[in-house]
Formats: sequence, C-alpha cells, structure tokens
Amino acid sequence: MFGRLGAAMLAFWLPAASLAQQPAAPVPLYPGAAPRSIEPEPLPPLPPAPPGAPSGPPVAPASPPLALAPPAGPPPMANSPNLGPATARVFCDQQVTVRLADLESVPTPYRPFLGIWSDAAWSPQLCAALIVQNVAPDGTATILYAFGPMGSNPRGQGGVLNGTGVIRDGELRFQNSDGSQFAFRPLYADLDGKLTTPTGQTYEAVFKQTP
Repeated sequence: MFGRLGAAMLAFWLPAASLAQQPAAPVPLYPGAAPRSIEPEPLPPLPPAPPGAPSGPPVAPASPPLALAPPAGPPPMANSPNLGPATARVFCDQQVTVRLADLESVPTPYRPFLGIWSDAAWSPQLCAALIVQNVAPDGTATILYAFGPMGSNPRGQGGVLNGTGVIRDGELRFQNSDGSQFAFRPLYADLDGKLTTPTGQTYEAVFKQTP
C-alpha cells in the first residue's frame, strides 16, 4: 500500500492535482526486451488537500481518461502448472484472486520477491498492494497490483492491474502503459517500493510481507 512520498502500472492521487490512466500498447522496460506491461485501468483522481494540510510536489494537470481497450488475457505464466490453488483476498478494498507458485519452483535469486506484499501507501490517500505470483528462470515475474483509497476516504476508486515485470540486479521493475515506473527491492522481510510518475515525481513506500 509495491515510507516516504516522492500506474496501468501506472500515476496516482496527489494532494495538489490528479493524474489519469491512459491505455496504450505495452511498453518494453528495457531496450531489446520483449514488451512487458500491466494491463491499463483508470487510476483514481486525488481529492483536494484538506485546509491547513501541507501540499505535495506540484504536478502537471491530468488529461481526461480514455476508454479502455478490452483485456488482452492473462499473462503467460498466470496459468502455469506450478501455481498453487486460487484464494480470494481483499487489498485496498479490492477483491483479488491470488495464486502463488511453490517457493522451490522459483530460482533461488528470485525467491525473496515471491509472495504477497501489502499495507503500503504512496500517499495519505492511496493504498497499494503487490502480489508476485511467479518468477521464471529469465527473471520475468507474473504480478498483480492493487490500489484504492485509504481508510474511509469516500472519493476515487481502486482497481487491480495484471501483467508482468522483470527482475534485474536484485530489483523488480515494471512499467504502466502511461509511463509510470515501479521498482522494488528486498528490505529485510519486506519490499522497498519506488514509484516514478511520467512527470518525474518519485514516491516511496514499504510493502509489508503478508501471509
């Protein structure tokens, strides 16, 4: 809820303005790599900052959201035979179907990333959770990313994004179709997450290991 403040993935609620998710073709994370992207979904706008609250870093006004393209189907590893049984979980008020690979089936260097990571927030308004379902020998990770409003915040909506990321040099990275970039590194038993928006703002949050 992927800390300090700096999609799909990804742009998010900020106290001063909002960014909207815009669908686009998958964007490769690295030159020469196969396209890796999570499926686009609209990200929620930020509510205005309450009176007297410190404002966040300025951002460019968001353009209107566009209609979404039909889902392209689950990522290739989503139906992998080494995934465990499906369980229904709720993260950021979003229901998520979780299937995790057996730990022993994942290459040793990638095992610290496998699992459920939640209780994170990029801002006081935006909750987030990351599920790494499987990691292939080449470092390709099947992921789910959930987001939603914090607590009883009545404004905005959440969603669940599905897709793939890649692990290189001890870091899990993926990119939303709008250009938002996510990076996660192991931090003791948790993951240290960093979000960089298309306008260059960065946010950090600790994603807690969740049974």
